[in-house]
Amino acid sequence: MMGEGEGEGEGEGEALAGGMANAGAVFRRGALVERPAPRNAPALHAYLRAIKDGGFDAAPSPLGLTEDGREQLTFIPGDVPLPPFPDWAMTETALASVGGLLRRLHEASAAVTVDTQGDWSRDLADPEGGTMLCHNDVCPDNVVFRDGRAAALIDFDLAAPGRHLWDVAMTARYWVPMVDSESAAALYPPGLDAPMRLRVLADSYGLPARDRTELPGVIEQATEICRAFVAARVADGDPVYLQALDARGGWARWDRMQAWLADHCQTFTAALLH
Repeated sequence: MMGEGEGEGEGEGEALAGGMANAGAVFRRGALVERPAPRNAPALHAYLRAIKDGGFDAAPSPLGLTEDGREQLTFIPGDVPLPPFPDWAMTETALASVGGLLRRLHEASAAVTVDTQGDWSRDLADPEGGTMLCHNDVCPDNVVFRDGRAAALIDFDLAAPGRHLWDVAMTARYWVPMVDSESAAALYPPGLDAPMRLRVLADSYGLPARDRTELPGVIEQATEICRAFVAARVADGDPVYLQALDARGGWARWDRMQAWLADHCQTFTAALLH
């Protein structure tokens, strides 16, 4: 979850802001980004090369691995919205561009054969699995914008096989956002209309009617997975997640978000279908 598009300077070793998992460990060195390599970097790099060969030019290109366990990727210039998210990143135009970019990624991914039993991250993976590699973490911190429109996706560390609908649900959580108003107020501009924005995302992605009926329920399922992801790190004593959980309202916030999703399921379904 690192904003590799942040910062425009040419200085050697420029730290890039944003994210949680690799905070303070990602650096721009001229035209490349150097960051901790995920354990499955060879397979992930092969995937990134394959989607680029298939015409998807909106992701970093892998350049290699260092002996000390870091990966080198091409730097993607642009603007990465970091929390609290600015107004320009939450316009309908920005949201629609995210939906369109996600659809382009999925079309490229669908053409790439991946080993579904490979060493992919299972942290945010679709529990139903799938044959297509999903990004699973299309949060604002991982989208590079140019002129107010999504231009590229970064940080594929949590990619795993799954359904396209799972990736749409994960993206909706962050970009609609699919959280109650109290939770949204901490990170997002005021006045965002969640049902309308969910429809914008679905429309811009080109989501068919059968998937729209299922989407609210899949978002609830994805929220449960995200909660388990946080709980596992808290249980391990991860100081970054412990601090974030406390700062954002503890488990009461998660309870509130999940209750809000359940209470508004019919509203979201109606917005998606009409």
